[in-house]
Amino acid sequence: MIEVEIPGFGKLKLKYAVFDFNGTLACDGVVGTNIKCKLNELSKFLDIHLVTADTNGTAKEMLIDVNATVVIAPSKNQDLFKAKYIESLNAQLCVAVGNGNNDRLMFKKAILSICVIGCEGAYSGALKNATIVVAKPEDAINLLLNKNRLIATLRR
Repeated sequence: MIEVEIPGFGKLKLKYAVFDFNGTLACDGVVGTNIKCKLNELSKFLDIHLVTADTNGTAKEMLIDVNATVVIAPSKNQDLFKAKYIESLNAQLCVAVGNGNNDRLMFKKAILSICVIGCEGAYSGALKNATIVVAKPEDAINLLLNKNRLIATLRR
C-alpha cells in the first residue's frame, strides 16, 4: 500500500497499479531490464497488474520475471474491459498507467492516472483524462516510488 497526503488534493491510498503494456512499458513489444527491475521494486508496495491488447504478442514472455498479473484484453471493446478491470479491483485504490485510446476510460475510473508519452506517443483522449503526464515509463514508476514527487506534482 502507498499512502500519501497531498496538500489541496487529498489523501491517496493506493493498493493496485494497472499498467498498459505496448507503448507504455514496452516499445515494439520489448521491455527493458530497468523497467522490469523498477516494476519488481514497485511490487513491494502495490499489486501490479498488466492489462494489455498485446499487439506484438510478447507481454507474457517479456514479463515472466516480473511480479505481476498479466491479463490479455479481448480484441473488442478493450477500453471498456480495462475500465471494468479497474472497477473490479476497487477504482479508489488504483493507479492506472497507459498511453492509448483503450486506456482513456480506465483513466476516468482510477483515483490516479498517469499517461506515458513514450515511444508511441499518446492518444489525445488519454492525455485529457490523465491526472499526470510523463515522458517515459520510468518516470511513472518513480512517481509512485517517491511520494515527494507525487506531492510536488499534485499539490495546490
